[in-house]
This record gives sequence, C-alpha cells and structure tokens, in this order.
Amino acid sequence: MYAIVRTGGRQQKVSVGDVIEVDRLSTTKPGDSVELSTLLVVDGESVTSDPWVLDGVKVTAEVVDHHKGDKIRIQKYKNKTGYKKRIGHRQLHTALKITGIPSPAAK
Repeated sequence: MYAIVRTGGRQQKVSVGDVIEVDRLSTTKPGDSVELSTLLVVDGESVTSDPWVLDGVKVTAEVVDHHKGDKIRIQKYKNKTGYKKRIGHRQLHTALKITGIPSPAAK
C-alpha cells in the first residue's frame, strides 16, 4: 500500500516505514506527529483518487529530525564587464517517518 501526498508544494510517493525529506516544518519538534494531505491511495489492486473520498484520509508521520541539506554554489558572471558573484545556499529540511496510511474504505 502506498500513497501520493502533498508537502510544501511538492508531491511524494510514500509507504509505511519510509523516511522522507520535506521543507522545514518550523512549528514541530522531533517526536511530534504530523498529518499530510493525500492525493492518491493505491491499496493492492484498487486505486483511489476521488477527492471527496480522500478528503478524510490523512497520512500520519512522525518528525525524526531537522537538518540542513547539501550546499549548492551559485556563480554569476557577465562577460566583458568584470562582474562576478559567488553565493551559496543550504536548504532547511525536516525528516519525516511515515507511520500510517489509513484505508479509504475505513471512512
């Protein structure tokens, strides 16, 4: 059984026991439980994508930790003007462990 969930403007495929990285959830602490909105649930042979049925189905996850991602380096250069600029960025992430995907029929 797996589900497609929406987190931070992105969609991810998750199943129970998976650890995923999402954008930083600043209001949570490690050990807290969060609910993710579901876009699609696949349970063996049946696929549920009806938004009215999935409205009550929330995937539960536990916050594992908060950390920073890898550093990316951005370089800007303009020819013949002497303009050079180098900056770096590290995105803040939250690791979530998926603890439960309820069945749409249980609603």
